[in-house]
Amino acid sequence: MPSVDLSIDIGIDLGTSAVKIFTPGRGVVLFEPSVVSIDKDTDGIISIGTKAYRMIGKTSDRIAAVYPLHGGVISDCELTEALLTEFVKKVCGTRVIMPRVVACVPNGVTEVERRAVVEALRAAGARKVCLIDEVVAAALGAGIDISLPYGSMVCDIGGGTTDIGVISLNGLSASDSLKVAGNTFDEAIIKKIRKSYDLLIGPRTAEQIKKEIGCAFPRDRVMRGFVRGRDARSGLPRQVEITSDEIMDALEEPCVYICRAVQGVLERTPPELVSDLYERGMMLTGGGAMLYGLDKLLSRKTRLNVLLAHDPQYCVVRGTGEALDYIDPRSEVEFAVSPLEVYSF
Repeated sequence: MPSVDLSIDIGIDLGTSAVKIFTPGRGVVLFEPSVVSIDKDTDGIISIGTKAYRMIGKTSDRIAAVYPLHGGVISDCELTEALLTEFVKKVCGTRVIMPRVVACVPNGVTEVERRAVVEALRAAGARKVCLIDEVVAAALGAGIDISLPYGSMVCDIGGGTTDIGVISLNGLSASDSLKVAGNTFDEAIIKKIRKSYDLLIGPRTAEQIKKEIGCAFPRDRVMRGFVRGRDARSGLPRQVEITSDEIMDALEEPCVYICRAVQGVLERTPPELVSDLYERGMMLTGGGAMLYGLDKLLSRKTRLNVLLAHDPQYCVVRGTGEALDYIDPRSEVEFAVSPLEVYSF
């Protein structure tokens, strides 16, 4: 168990696919899948995080490996509390003084959904909870100074949601959030393999294909890979060869949704800020942003220079760590829309 300072504060990226935790001075100290495996007969928890992820697609009828978060929000409160309690305990150990927490939420979530996140974190042991919009956290984590009087655009593509925002003077000028992201890419690949080859594959295999040969824009040379699964007709194991062009076709629809959402945010952005964006471009963050060629596709569709952030999958959690500096130790504020724009329920 790591030894930590008694006054530790933590930043949490509570993602649909994975949970990341940041502590000042140490950086990202935890990165584990947000998966819980349960016994269906007793409703008891068998494992959490990486161990549970390894069970996906390999469990018996008695065991289920589930994601307690969906679309960036909590869908199962009890399992989320158990998940967070386990992860916070890993980072903080057994403590008398529990941490203050900054956690991110997708843009546009309801008051009830925000409250669910706060209650889950309090149940996990947090003594104070502040919430920050995911796109603002991504901007901070990418090194963008959001306090300056010009527009900065960020598109954060996570596992469950894509969050887009134009930020200026510590506030969101225009924003959008859609439930099309990395998991949608995986589902599209599963459907493509089933339709083209009558082959059934699971989400872990689809994710591997996406990382190895997936693309949103034509590659310089066509890449090939082998996929193993179950024949939909005979039920027997089978292997097929696929190409990067086939996967690009599979991912076309979700990529178009993201492009249209970015275009929609630009249409709602004041002209002076759009002028700034034409000069400064757009920052791409999140694990889903690592899909090959997505930056090129967005650049073509928006006429903006699109930059991929350094370590894009860590931008949001680094941003929650940056936001820790904005917590007033004398304040009892529980919710923060952005580091400098605070309100309480």
